[in-house]
Amino acid sequence: MLTILIFLPLVGALALYLIPNQMAWRWIAVGSGALTLGVSMFLAMLFNWSRGTLQFEERVAWIPTLGASYHLAIDGLSLPLILLTTLLNFLALLYAWKQERYPREYFALYLVMETGLLGFFSTMDLLLFYVFFEIALVPMYFIIGLWGHEERRLEAALKFFLYTRVGSLAVLLSILALYLGTNPHTFDLPAIIAARPYVGAGVGASFVLLGFLIGFGIKLPVVPLHSWLPDAHTEAPTEGSVILAGLLLKLGGYGLLRLALPTVPGAFSAWAVPIAALAVLSAIYGPGGAMAQADLKRLIAFTSVNHMGYVLLGIAVAAATTASPADRAAAASGATYQLVAHGLVTGALFFLVGMLADRTGTREIRRLSGIWAALPLYGSIFAFAMFASLGLPALAHFAAEVQIVLGTLGVYRWAAFGMLLGILITTAMFLWTLQRVLLGKAPVEWTKLPRLSKREVATLVPLIVLIVLLGIFPGPLVSSINAALHTGPLGVVLKGW
Repeated sequence: MLTILIFLPLVGALALYLIPNQMAWRWIAVGSGALTLGVSMFLAMLFNWSRGTLQFEERVAWIPTLGASYHLAIDGLSLPLILLTTLLNFLALLYAWKQERYPREYFALYLVMETGLLGFFSTMDLLLFYVFFEIALVPMYFIIGLWGHEERRLEAALKFFLYTRVGSLAVLLSILALYLGTNPHTFDLPAIIAARPYVGAGVGASFVLLGFLIGFGIKLPVVPLHSWLPDAHTEAPTEGSVILAGLLLKLGGYGLLRLALPTVPGAFSAWAVPIAALAVLSAIYGPGGAMAQADLKRLIAFTSVNHMGYVLLGIAVAAATTASPADRAAAASGATYQLVAHGLVTGALFFLVGMLADRTGTREIRRLSGIWAALPLYGSIFAFAMFASLGLPALAHFAAEVQIVLGTLGVYRWAAFGMLLGILITTAMFLWTLQRVLLGKAPVEWTKLPRLSKREVATLVPLIVLIVLLGIFPGPLVSSINAALHTGPLGVVLKGW
């Protein structure tokens, strides 16, 4: 099942080059995305959400002499991100239906990237993990460089690639250190966790953690490794920004939870305080930087730095030796929930910014006003997404953030108050943005702006529904995440060694 799920998008990408009809390319791309989404939903129906152990496990010898295997499995930590991946990629392909510039290559890159993402969230072998990590990242370089906005797309693409390459090499060095430190040598993640090659917070464990923090910190991103993100978002096409914020940033948080925390928990505990400080800095810097932006898309990009700061804080608390098992579990569960919530909310925001820019021809905030009066339905959805992003109760972000705050309060009270300050600044920033963009007097030309199309509404509705459902009914997903955190590979860390 997992192999079918992972490689189905790749089959769709290959099919694009077997059929010469341009209209067929659109149907193949969207159909592949829809079919992959359907398979992931079927997988979720068969999944036992109350079990925390690995499920749908597949293992085949790959490079036996190196201790590498084709080892796939999922649990309550990875399945929500798999579902998020298939949903956002399908919606991105649907939104890109009218792409006219090299459409076959454009669609193929998204499908290849989806294979990398699904493999990344499913593998239990570190060598295979790294392979899928690279497959997931490289297509975005071409998406930004070839289909991005004209002004600085090549510069933004190069910056994205260089940062990504540095991060990938840092992750690879840490993986190799784990491999060499395990006897017998193996890339199998559960075996490495059980072997505990780097107990405590010695030099070796600290360097392994440093590699993971650099590599996955760039992908989150965390201050001061964030400077590639605003440029990449500003120049990327709308669908590219949705995947970049909604999915590629999740590689960082998931990597820290799945790899760094269980393999070097001693080093993570020793460095938990400075990591928490970086998280708080990101949580405050993100909305502060957003307030200084004149470009609406760049403003939304900076909010990701803020929200991923919450994720890093939750992971830091989960690693703290002074925390109780309940606080660790709440913080780690909140961090995972935040990854899913952020993907839905920020994905919707980037879709909305793209729709507005297509109609008005600008993303400059000073030139936008009265949009709510000119486009009532659009304005209502945009306001809803903004309120969801600032953490309004009964919406998805609130369920995530309250878990992180409660888990942090019992360990690092100063960090909890720092996070609350970040939430306060975020609230002010979004309300100010809403006032400038949606309210005020609409220019005469805004009255002729086209309403949302059926395709655009179909793109937004699933995200809106899920944001509400995850805000009102967080229990099922939280229970599944907690089951994985307590009885899966991370369980030994959260309970304490």
